[in-house]
Amino acid sequence: MRRFTLRTGIRWKITLAIAAVGALTAVALSLVVHSAARVSMLESARDVQLDRVQFMSRNVEAGRKPPLGFKVNDPDLPGQLRQKVQSGRRGTFVQENPGGPQEVWAAVPLGNGQALSLHTQFRESANMVRDLDRALLVGSLAVVIGGSALGVLIGGQISRRLRKAATAAQRVAHGDPDVRVRDAVGGVVRDETDDLARAVDAMADALQQRLEAERRVTADIAHELRTPVTGLLTAAELLPPGRPTELVRDRAQAMRALVEDVLEVARLDSASERAELQDVALGEFVGRRVRALMPEASVRVVADEIVSTDPRRLERILGNLLANAARYGRPPIQVDVEGRVVRVRDHGPGFPEALLREGPSRFRTGSTDRAGVGHGLGLTIAEGQARVLGARLTFRNVAAPGGGDRTGSAAGAVAVLWLPEHAPTATGSFPVITLP
Repeated sequence: MRRFTLRTGIRWKITLAIAAVGALTAVALSLVVHSAARVSMLESARDVQLDRVQFMSRNVEAGRKPPLGFKVNDPDLPGQLRQKVQSGRRGTFVQENPGGPQEVWAAVPLGNGQALSLHTQFRESANMVRDLDRALLVGSLAVVIGGSALGVLIGGQISRRLRKAATAAQRVAHGDPDVRVRDAVGGVVRDETDDLARAVDAMADALQQRLEAERRVTADIAHELRTPVTGLLTAAELLPPGRPTELVRDRAQAMRALVEDVLEVARLDSASERAELQDVALGEFVGRRVRALMPEASVRVVADEIVSTDPRRLERILGNLLANAARYGRPPIQVDVEGRVVRVRDHGPGFPEALLREGPSRFRTGSTDRAGVGHGLGLTIAEGQARVLGARLTFRNVAAPGGGDRTGSAAGAVAVLWLPEHAPTATGSFPVITLP
């Protein structure tokens, strides 16, 4: 069962985190401020109420009649406050009314043992609390919006650095040895992104050194094998005619071809090969070379075009593609030329899935019969030579009627060579095109 994954950028993750933290902080502070303000207003109201009762108690003790709202020995006086006054102390009391406003009571004892009290509804608190809550809500929204904007800025900077690092790492993975992730990231501030960039650069350098060492070892071994293989071929020519002599000569020739191909792969891997460009009519050139290499193959020129390329390397690519089609495919073999595109098709079982997925691999022929001919370097060399020409070599299968394009259900394999409009120069770079 496939797991559902939600892909989001680090910018929005940081923004969401900052906004969530800001919202939680704003809510917590709003609750604290709301509670503290409510308590403070109630305490202030109680103090004001008590001051008024104390002031009026002096007039009542002097024999004056208490004004409206003030009562002597009010029967509705709360019990707790009544007991406090009877003990000779003054006090206040907040009475909660379910579904209604609060009432603030204040009472003081008089000299004749009576109690003077005053109670009022605390209606003003609702309006004040409502205004305070509105101000806290506006402040909380401002904090969340400001935090989100800050998160976008911070996350955007980190995201840009990481995208630059990912792009540089992809260029390194595609074979550009001069790219350094640390230089691509740049920036004045040093953070974990720089540590990641340095680690990737160190890994790329180590891999490059290892690959270079392996390439040198392979090239040295192949170079050292050339002399004994040449001697073996010379000695095989001196053997008396017969079936054993033919077998020795065939195996010696196959070994020499393998050594030459390994040396060619090593040269292509070193990125030191340069194309020697000439202007050729692609359709005419391909037709002539195919007739020389494989007369039984058919050539169709849909549209001819003059291209600037290296004829020797182009012939090498054509030869390897035709040899691969003849070795692992079935006739008829067709070669089509359309502008700058060359297609080589056979009618065999098609390319293996591993080749379609990963591209050509050295010493992998796609055949389970290891006693067969070939060593699996043909398509690797063709792809390397295409890279020197600045071209692109792709592989696909032709779907069989009623089937897909997988191995076993294909009606043939097609190799497509896409020649560039502007081929690389002798220095390996592309020419500068001046627009009119």
